[in-house]
Amino acid sequence: MLDGDGNPWILADVAIRDGRFVRIGRVEGRGKIELDAKGKYVSPGWIDSMDQSGAVLRVNGLAENKLREGVTTAIAGEGGTPVPAEQVAQYFQELEQKGISINFGSYFSETQARVAVLKYAARDPNAEELSQMKAIMETAMKGGALGMTTALIYPPSSYAKTAELIEVAKTAAKYGGIYASHIRGEGAEVVQSIDEAIEIGEKAGLPVEIFHLKAAYQPGWGTLMKESGRHVDAARARGVDVAADLYLYTAGGTGLEATIPSWAHEGGVQALKERLADPAIRARLKQEITTGSLGWWNIIEAAGGWDGVVLANAENPANAKYVGKNLTEIAKEMGKDPPDAAFDLVAAGNGRVTAIYHMMSEPDIETALRFPWTSIGSDSGASAKTGGDDAIGLPHPRAYGNFPRLIASYVRERHVLTLEDAIRKMTSWPATRLRLAGRGSIKEGMYADVTIFDYAQLQDRSTYAQPTLYPDGIEYVLVNGQVVIDHGKHTGVKPGVVLYGPGRASN
Repeated sequence: MLDGDGNPWILADVAIRDGRFVRIGRVEGRGKIELDAKGKYVSPGWIDSMDQSGAVLRVNGLAENKLREGVTTAIAGEGGTPVPAEQVAQYFQELEQKGISINFGSYFSETQARVAVLKYAARDPNAEELSQMKAIMETAMKGGALGMTTALIYPPSSYAKTAELIEVAKTAAKYGGIYASHIRGEGAEVVQSIDEAIEIGEKAGLPVEIFHLKAAYQPGWGTLMKESGRHVDAARARGVDVAADLYLYTAGGTGLEATIPSWAHEGGVQALKERLADPAIRARLKQEITTGSLGWWNIIEAAGGWDGVVLANAENPANAKYVGKNLTEIAKEMGKDPPDAAFDLVAAGNGRVTAIYHMMSEPDIETALRFPWTSIGSDSGASAKTGGDDAIGLPHPRAYGNFPRLIASYVRERHVLTLEDAIRKMTSWPATRLRLAGRGSIKEGMYADVTIFDYAQLQDRSTYAQPTLYPDGIEYVLVNGQVVIDHGKHTGVKPGVVLYGPGRASN
């Protein structure tokens, strides 16, 4: 048994009653249900610190791809909740009533408050508008949100300046919330972007979580991640509660529209498509891809050019033939240059066109894993259908393999971490970090979330070519004491609970 706190394993029976651990050690007698874990590791259930299942759990609460990779708790909300602030409490109640197989909590996005007041305008709020935004955040926190998020590379979130974010974050802080951010830039400017997140937390008075920590800039590989770590360590040394999570792949994934400078998105999707139809605006956008654009992170540069941008989902049957090809190849087939090919794919999409961006290095992932304050987040959602793409429609192996990969690759094969520390990063540390009371450790009285795995057989199988392959080696998964995964099969039970933020108690 691995307790989740980083201690060496012990040989022990684990007894569970009424959803909690009641005894660890030698347990006499028989249980109503007995699982034979001889020769296997019994660990606390694994926690996904950066999930994307907020919308899909309303449709399908089974979260099979998450549970089959050992995840028992998922924390979502990079883009906020799938409902407005005044419906957050009702949304959580809906999940509880319909039933979910996984424990689940969510942040609320500052962008949701911004859009409710300013729509898609690229301007600062006035004093009255800022008060309205703060009131919206207060409503969400009282509804049970865990804190406030931003995704600052994406318009209209990217239109929000630091001072605005500090003010709205003060409301989340008032209700015990966390500030979690997809920071403003993850490439050449990653260190400054981390500094901004730290400043927001420090001035607003709340903990800071850096989502999917990365150094997505090839000229900065080997240096930017180390420098990022030094800035986080310096902030922690002066008392700022800042940490980060990451996924374990060298490619990220997001919308193809991220290749278009931010100002062109003002007014929303239709306004963007109208601008893309204007040859003069296209010429300006193409120029800014080369020269840079204020308030826009150049994700093409981060990927080392168009060769590193691979179409994942065209959202248009006519363009489905291009899926799996990079933009240089697609442009050649179209008889266009890569920017025009990208613009046309976005304009033709009947939904969010997505891409895989190859932009990180394995040594930087190893560096990030060695920071004691990093946890593991997948940046992926549960799938609506068994064996299907995740909830955000992005075929990326992280949705099926991220957590087993930590042990199979970074413990067993590369010896980057000890097994005990890898388990700590997926259990007690994120539980402590996210204030998830009673979870993350195998101790008497704690909630009985459990992942039982075969160390020798544990293996992530999902790849970029086949992203929806389930892993091997996860024998059993229990959520609140009930068996949800039995020898790799979902039992259909839904014992998961909503994990509310501390502001809910203020109602």
